[in-house]
Amino acid sequence: MTKPKIGIILSSTRETRFADRPAKWVQDIANVRGDADYEIVDLREYPLPFFDAVGSPRFVPLTDEAQLRFARKIGEFDGYIFVTAEYNHTVPGVLSNALTYIFNETDRKPAAFVGYGAVGGSRAVEHLRALVVELSMVPTRFAVHINMEPLLGMLRGGKDFADYDYLAPTVTTMLDELAWYTRTLKAGRERELAKAA
Repeated sequence: MTKPKIGIILSSTRETRFADRPAKWVQDIANVRGDADYEIVDLREYPLPFFDAVGSPRFVPLTDEAQLRFARKIGEFDGYIFVTAEYNHTVPGVLSNALTYIFNETDRKPAAFVGYGAVGGSRAVEHLRALVVELSMVPTRFAVHINMEPLLGMLRGGKDFADYDYLAPTVTTMLDELAWYTRTLKAGRERELAKAA
């Protein structure tokens, strides 16, 4: 089995977003493990219009090259970590819109979550769990929640993740679970492909 690839997907494209910091922090922790290749996917690099196609990609294949480029990128990965802000108790619209362009690229692949904001972005994470199920992903249980105290400490107080040492173990727990699901589901998909060949 080749080394799995995990996409770390940023949920926001706002100029003043916080997402870059937790994404890089998680990637740095993950890279030490050596159990997968981790790549940040920035939605700023995949500008997508509001979805207005005549039908879902499930029924009407994409033809626009920019949209296909995003779908191909997502399809490269064996698992995902969504780094999400919480806007109005849910995920940013740009992330929800981007995932509307996906159909089978994420089938039987695990998704883990890093939330930040009020109550650690937990309501956004719960909405995102339901959303990824519809895309045939397997949402994992253990998530990372960055509450307002560390969020504001980093945004306004000059602090960093090292100042909140209780957060790093939650990343390890999340990555341990994600690694297991990534290996297991990748092996299952490869067996199915071998049987179909």
